[in-house]
Amino acid sequence: MTASYGAPCARVKRARTYALVNPVLALGLLAVAGLLAARLPRPLSHRSPSLDLAITAGVPLILLGLVLGPGIELARPLLRALAPLTAFAIGWIGAVLGARFEWRYARRIPRAAWLLAAAGAGAAFLVVALGAWLLARLVPGLAAVWTPRLPAVLGIAAVAAASGPEAVTAVARAVGVERRLARALGRAAALETACAALAMGIPLALRHPLSWGVFAAGGGALVGLVCWRVTRLIPAGQDVAPALVGSVLFGAGIGYATDVSPFLVCALAAVVAVNAAPRRREVRAALRAWERPTSALVLIISGALLALPTLWIIAAVPVLQALRIGARWLNARYARVALTWRDLPPHFGLGTVAQGGTALALAVNYFIMYGRGPESPGVGAAPGGGVSGMDAGAAVLTTMVLGVALAQFAAPPLMRLALRAGPAPLTPALARPELTTNAPVD
Repeated sequence: MTASYGAPCARVKRARTYALVNPVLALGLLAVAGLLAARLPRPLSHRSPSLDLAITAGVPLILLGLVLGPGIELARPLLRALAPLTAFAIGWIGAVLGARFEWRYARRIPRAAWLLAAAGAGAAFLVVALGAWLLARLVPGLAAVWTPRLPAVLGIAAVAAASGPEAVTAVARAVGVERRLARALGRAAALETACAALAMGIPLALRHPLSWGVFAAGGGALVGLVCWRVTRLIPAGQDVAPALVGSVLFGAGIGYATDVSPFLVCALAAVVAVNAAPRRREVRAALRAWERPTSALVLIISGALLALPTLWIIAAVPVLQALRIGARWLNARYARVALTWRDLPPHFGLGTVAQGGTALALAVNYFIMYGRGPESPGVGAAPGGGVSGMDAGAAVLTTMVLGVALAQFAAPPLMRLALRAGPAPLTPALARPELTTNAPVD
């Protein structure tokens, strides 16, 4: 009797404590934590490359969010107030990705590179989707938390299809890849991530099949034109960052309010802006300058949203990651032959395993749409013994985040394997001329 009375009292005390926390103060503290974490210098050490790259990629920030959220249950009641900040950070990362696709640079990319990236992302998407679907069918514990099943499976597969241009470049530099090959790996990672962002539209479009594409394309074009118009009005020599902040807020608000996707709307807007704005170089530079702080916020928020309703998630993540890596390796190994691009290393597909903040932004974007996002009023079991929307979304998000972390740890050894040259092709010996001066007699 005492235990049954004590649990409700504890919940009431925690609720009163949360009510004393000012959401604006919590928002400011979280923003300051993200900015400080992004500006801190990386200490020199003699740790393994995998550990150093994981620290650089922001694993400590995820752990900080894990402490603030599931650890001491401080951030969970305040996530509703952080919803606009979450959408803004996701939109900014999407804008950084979209700014890479300026037409004068994109048209120089060989068609074979586009096809190879699309095939790699598509292979990872299909294989991981099939593996996740079979795991949900075979393991009742996963079937209970990966709900709704079809969007959850497609969302996990879309995040698995993504790579991370910055993460791949960082791994390449740490391993000692030459600049030309590192640039090719970063370009392949950007193309694969763009394909993954489009693939994430499949589970998100299941909620609004007809209006989703219209709002995504229309919202992206509108925000891009607004950004182009505003940057034209800014005098030369003045910073374009305030105009970009307003444009990304506008795009993220459209994506969040219409249940579309802040990431995709802002990515499409950035594509329009960098191709139409006269100060496109300054736009790209300003977006890149604030990428690390916004990525830090996404890392902290993703850690605060994690949940582990079943240990089967920990067992499923290595299986899905192995399927992802195998699909990338097989695709690059045989697609380069079909595309007559034999100068690439045979294990080139293993070089784009690293993911990073872009994949996490896609994961949190999925959570906002299907987990009832930060605006969920509570966490707990749904009526009838099921799992609530936020619990189910948090379980899917946990699967995605653990997969991204595992990929980051596995990236350095796989990058070294990707650099191994294949066997030298057999070439026929040169035929000796039959009649030459002073030729030896056979």
